[in-house]
Amino acid sequence: MCGIVGAGGAAPLQNRSWLAVGRDLMTHRGPDDAGEWWSDDGRVGLAQRRLSIVDLSPAGHQPMHDASGMISIVFNGEIYNFRELRDELIARGHGFRTNSDTEVILEAYRAWGTECLGRLNGMFAFAIYDARKSELLLARDRAGEKPLFYYLKSGELRFASELKALLADHTVPRRIASEALDCYLAMGYVPGERCMLQGFNKLPPAHGLLFDLQTGHSKVWRYWQLPEFLVADHSLDEDALLDELEALIEDAVRRQMVADVPLGVLLSGGVDSSLITAMAVRSSSRIRTFTIGFPGHDKLDETKHAELIAQYFGTQHTVLMAEAATADLLPRLARQFDEPIVDSSMIPTFLVSQMVREHCTIALGGDGGDELFGGYSHYSQILGMRERLSGIPLSLRTSIANAAEKILPVGLKGRNWLQGLGYDLRKGLPLQSLCFDEITRRNLFSKDANWEPKAASIFKRLCPNQADLLQRATRMDFQNYLAEDILVKVDRASMLNSLEMRAPFLDYRLVEFAFGKVPSRLKANTNDKKILLKRLTARVLPADFDRQRKQGFSIPLNEWLKSGTFRELFNDVLLDPKSIFNSRVAASLLMGIDKGRKNGERLFALVMFELWRREYDISAS
Repeated sequence: MCGIVGAGGAAPLQNRSWLAVGRDLMTHRGPDDAGEWWSDDGRVGLAQRRLSIVDLSPAGHQPMHDASGMISIVFNGEIYNFRELRDELIARGHGFRTNSDTEVILEAYRAWGTECLGRLNGMFAFAIYDARKSELLLARDRAGEKPLFYYLKSGELRFASELKALLADHTVPRRIASEALDCYLAMGYVPGERCMLQGFNKLPPAHGLLFDLQTGHSKVWRYWQLPEFLVADHSLDEDALLDELEALIEDAVRRQMVADVPLGVLLSGGVDSSLITAMAVRSSSRIRTFTIGFPGHDKLDETKHAELIAQYFGTQHTVLMAEAATADLLPRLARQFDEPIVDSSMIPTFLVSQMVREHCTIALGGDGGDELFGGYSHYSQILGMRERLSGIPLSLRTSIANAAEKILPVGLKGRNWLQGLGYDLRKGLPLQSLCFDEITRRNLFSKDANWEPKAASIFKRLCPNQADLLQRATRMDFQNYLAEDILVKVDRASMLNSLEMRAPFLDYRLVEFAFGKVPSRLKANTNDKKILLKRLTARVLPADFDRQRKQGFSIPLNEWLKSGTFRELFNDVLLDPKSIFNSRVAASLLMGIDKGRKNGERLFALVMFELWRREYDISAS
């Protein structure tokens, strides 16, 4: 795993010093090695920080160049089918000087051009400079496991794994993009190609970007998309479907266990991590598993469930006890996350990564299982809502939703559910991760007369055009919540500790299987979730495994905010006159905590944004 940064322009680039500074601001992503290269004509600069995973020798140094010296690459990620691609390329006459997957990408590009993107099975963000064509190619993996930001202005393209690397140049503007901020406060993240800073962008998952250094023009395109569900339900062979699922998970885990450094499995004892453990022991008799305990928080304790799986499969199991989190951690996380997300589980994710890194360089996790196979509780909730409310006119439900938004205080139990009544589930979706509704956002922005609410219309445009409600919901979460929240959280928290996290469920073959072949009735209904995955657990896990258990990775934030260091920090940040948010609204949300209202995540959203804004000296306008 690595951090990459680079720039290219039609004319020789005069401002070069920021590149090495930006690279080294990402040392946490790659503490093992550093490289910088500039083209002879001074028009292209590439730099990288390396975390050595495959081919630990100096031959894996980046930037890497092909034998001709005309094609150069910086790469962040892992290609899990690089050995097969290497064999295929050798058969076509290509030679190799290293055993790295980086060189395989270089040769694949030489062989197939941009079509090579569809052949890569892995998590990646990379840039290739082709001096023959005077082009820069940027690309990002299908699910969005690895990040890539870019800034394009006046015929110059700059890119980096983390936004902080681009901000190493203090001459670039640092102004908030109001539309992105509105999305952040409504959805909990900034979706798609948008970025919290004006003029900056994210390359979306499953996309490539070609930049022509001669003209300064760029083209962004999607090279992969989710398949349509085409299987006739009446002809479905469920046993064959289960066989295929088992084979796909086993192969994905086997591929992702390839490494030249220590590797472990994060074992919570839930469905996803237990299945990964079961498949891992088929490839190796020496599997290390790790479970995290949180002293004083029995509801978060997963150790007994994990120990059942570890004992059954005979893994080398370690229980790690997390230290109590303190508010001092939040400024550090705000600095690391670049573009904030509304997810306080970044705190335990960071603590877990910190402890596991003392034992391993790589860890396998269960990310993606919920989106692919219907694991979230809100899937059952919206199916139940459609069932119970189908006879009530939408106009009446909308009136109730609007009244709840205007009358009931933010954070009151049941308010979000009532607001959800106003959505037309025949073609839309409720905004399940709703942080702040439009009225509250308007009040928060009362200082800004130019603020316009746009998040609802953006969310509507993002909603997949699927007649099947569950297909619509799971696809929406895969393309947005997973990519912009879950994977961002895991990447930033793990890489801050120089730990590489891998997600076997995000092998693109499993993704295509889940969305192209598994019918909704085998994912979730009003009473159950992950139906097909649970059937697989009956095959491969112990009989006394608890298949109905669902433990989210969370912290008791609302309790922490009633007093102590967290409350003190939140007060200091949100009641500061320099905050861009209305202090009266913030004070009301804090008082709501004292009355038992669930405002913790909303307050977390405001605090993390303000801490981030302070850290990077971001202007509100």
